[in-house]
Amino acid sequence: MQDKDITQKVLEKYNDVFADILNVLLFDGRNVVEESALIDALPMSMLKIDGRVRSQERDIAKYWRKSKIKVTLFGLENQTIADRLMPLRVFGYDGAEYVKQSRKENSDKAKYPVITLVLYLGYEKRWNYPKTLFEVLDIDEDIKPYVNDFKINLFEIAYLDREKIDLFKSDFRILADYLYQMRVNRDYIADETTIEHVEELLTLMSAMTGDNRFEETINELKGKENINMCEVLDRVEARGIEKGIEQGIEKGRMEGRQEGIINILISLVNDGILSVYEAASRADMSVEDFKKYINKN
Repeated sequence: MQDKDITQKVLEKYNDVFADILNVLLFDGRNVVEESALIDALPMSMLKIDGRVRSQERDIAKYWRKSKIKVTLFGLENQTIADRLMPLRVFGYDGAEYVKQSRKENSDKAKYPVITLVLYLGYEKRWNYPKTLFEVLDIDEDIKPYVNDFKINLFEIAYLDREKIDLFKSDFRILADYLYQMRVNRDYIADETTIEHVEELLTLMSAMTGDNRFEETINELKGKENINMCEVLDRVEARGIEKGIEQGIEKGRMEGRQEGIINILISLVNDGILSVYEAASRADMSVEDFKKYINKN
């Protein structure tokens, strides 16, 4: 869980990804937020509770400066699992920023809005927890008219319309497409979209899928241009095949049966995974001798 949280932050810290998320989810793909107008904000705020100073930290926060005067703070919160207390958490993040604006040293400065987007990255089931403060609080009906409600801006990425997902232009589109396909088809077929932030995206894919082969391919791809997920998946599959071959051969060796190793290699040849020459080399045999074993079978 922690790995997913960290890798999501690493990808979204890039202005092109952050701006892309805002433009698609809030403005239907229009280029309202330009990446050059985004400035990193300190994600941590301090609270004094029961006489003790405590910190709370957003996932990602950036200031959007539309002009010299107008400023908005945008925050992103990633959730792989639905959290029933999310309205309270977001209320705390936003409230802390407004408290900061109300301090004496900031009293003469222009006040700006704070907007937090909650990105739900689960695909196996919908967000089934509260989206408003009223849904979390146990409120007596007599005082309910005097309690201010608060809603979270929740976006279930895997459940967006296909047309919406296709509006993304950054690497976030690859993640959104993966989540959508896994929800609809329980399988993922990559396209040839070029990856801009290869290391960050593959580290995230590794954390999301639990498949370390994504991360293992990063060094192989360093220095290469125009990398896409089709190439990545080919390398991931090749690593899986190679690992399977090594495990099969090692198993045969451990059992002390050369015959077992040869049978595994023959199966790989028959399946078109290895050539006869590669199989013979792995069996430490001549090609002619290896062919004799094939003919026996």
